[in-house]
Amino acid sequence: MAQAAAVAKPPAPPRRRRASATPRRLPYLLIGPAALLMLGFIAYPVISVFYYSLQEYNPTKPWRNGFAGFDNFVKIFTEDPVFRDTLVFSAKWVFVEVGLQLLFGLALALIVNQTFVGRGVGRALVFSPWAVSGVLTSAIWVLLYNSQTGVTRYLADMGIGTYGTSWLSDTSTVFSAAVVADLWRGVPFFAILILADLQSVSKDLYEAAEVDGASRLKQFWHITLPHLKDAIILSTLLRAVWEFNNVDLLYTLTGGGPAGETTTLPLYIANTSVDAHDFGYASALTTVAFVILLFCSIVYLRLSKFGGENK
Repeated sequence: MAQAAAVAKPPAPPRRRRASATPRRLPYLLIGPAALLMLGFIAYPVISVFYYSLQEYNPTKPWRNGFAGFDNFVKIFTEDPVFRDTLVFSAKWVFVEVGLQLLFGLALALIVNQTFVGRGVGRALVFSPWAVSGVLTSAIWVLLYNSQTGVTRYLADMGIGTYGTSWLSDTSTVFSAAVVADLWRGVPFFAILILADLQSVSKDLYEAAEVDGASRLKQFWHITLPHLKDAIILSTLLRAVWEFNNVDLLYTLTGGGPAGETTTLPLYIANTSVDAHDFGYASALTTVAFVILLFCSIVYLRLSKFGGENK
């Protein structure tokens, strides 16, 4: 009886375990609840503002509440002179504040970037106003501008000015007084960001420039400023948005006065909603302000070529 040669079969390859999708999804599952909460806190107010901007909504006059369509927006651009005045003042406030804060912040950053005795203490003193809250900053400057116990009292004692002078109630000085108060807190913001970027500039570039005979001014213009371009663009954009939305300092210092001289658009919105209880019209004003900020931000980033290569 012929026997067939038995052929040994190779062992079957081990089955590959299917990679579980759970480890890959785990990070998203962990951050999911926090992301949903943040989305809710951000999305709901934004959607509510857009919704109420199309409504006539005043809790003190419920019989007038209802759908208004675009009537609120028509009123803003055709019947409301206060809107135009506050928008012009807001642009003036942002331009002056951001420009001066950038100038002084850049100067302070260049100073504290140098090596000198007590540099750590100097940096702490420069940055300390940024740690103070906006309300506390306003309270400090209200005391400083007080006509009975503030700066004007001591100036009058030295024969400068007269007693009882209030810079915050005079239309010729209120803007400058408010600007100085906000500069005290805003300048450290630019100094911090610019100093952080200055730390990354290679010292070899300055040494090479000195060997080539470049002056300090040329080194600043051709080395420092190009390196700081993106930091300056980002910081000015962020600060411009914050200054446009500045309410706490101006509200505490002047309340928008005297005679509406320091009323910004956000402060006008706050007065319209809180004092007049006209939440529908205030929501329409907020929507217009949002569109203005969005448009200006996009144009600014495009014109400044943020993130582009320095030539």
